Amino acid sequence: MAIERVIDTSLHEDDGEENIVEFSLRPTNFEEYIGQDRLKTNLKLAIEAAKKRGDVLDHILLYGPPGLGKTTMAGVIAREMNANFRATSAPSIEKAGDLASILTSLTDGDILFIDEIHRLRRAVEEILYSAMEDYKLDIVIGKGTTAHSVKLDLPHFTLIGATTQAGNLAGPLRDRFGHNFRLEYYGDNDIQKIIERSANLLDTKIEPEAAALLAKRSRLTPRIANRLLKRVRDYADVNGDGIIDMPSTKGALEMLEIDELGLDPADRNMLTLMIDKYGNRPVGLNTIAALTGDETSTIEDYFEPYLIQIGMIQRTPKGRIVTENAKKHLGKA
Repeated sequence: MAIERVIDTSLHEDDGEENIVEFSLRPTNFEEYIGQDRLKTNLKLAIEAAKKRGDVLDHILLYGPPGLGKTTMAGVIAREMNANFRATSAPSIEKAGDLASILTSLTDGDILFIDEIHRLRRAVEEILYSAMEDYKLDIVIGKGTTAHSVKLDLPHFTLIGATTQAGNLAGPLRDRFGHNFRLEYYGDNDIQKIIERSANLLDTKIEPEAAALLAKRSRLTPRIANRLLKRVRDYADVNGDGIIDMPSTKGALEMLEIDELGLDPADRNMLTLMIDKYGNRPVGLNTIAALTGDETSTIEDYFEPYLIQIGMIQRTPKGRIVTENAKKHLGKA
């Protein structure tokens, strides 16, 4: 049976108030955006050049693990370009007509953001080819013998695609992006700065030592850092004077069962099952999903990236192997 995760890098549409707070904490320009310095340097150059030419930006692909700020970066780019920002997600574009409606509603200079772009249906994806390359829309009207193709001119726009699975993008689509940027995991110092900035926006006082401790438990991910901050704030409000100090932070993290590496019960459960059932043998992805009760995509997107990053598991051609570091951490060396 799957364990409900306190630490979750996904952002769900039904999160309600959680979503509102999430968006209120997002930076709106490069100065407020902490971390990803290499990416910001390249984007600043591209934006400056586009403005100088009076042209639109080349299409941009942002990829990397969830929760690192791809959507936020897309919004920052739009604001830096003084452009209208239209956002959607690939699963919500069910038919070619849905995408055609979005494209024809754009104006010159607009930025269209498509999240989870690797999940576009093939028929929808093919419409993007000419739209991205020639700013033209090829649509078929009618069916059977009465069907005929109509070509419409589109305004010059910039498409920003975000994905956690860049390898699953079709080659023709990937090749049409002028810029391809990977968002990297953040360092503890940058995460601490993000936590302190968010605490200030939430009108909550946090001690530097507490912010540093939270940063080490945040899985190098801003979204998790902000969620943990809000949970610790709740704990401090109920069990203290509202100030996030070391005792309240330690108490909240202990209650949430998040250890010193940022692993939660679901992580430890998966690693323990792999060790107990298979020892040093590689384990297939479908087998891991069957052991934990999660989807294979959940394992790949939300468990593996961080566990690989910190050396808890290794991916091999035969499957996943739990490392000695993980065994020592779990007391199973």
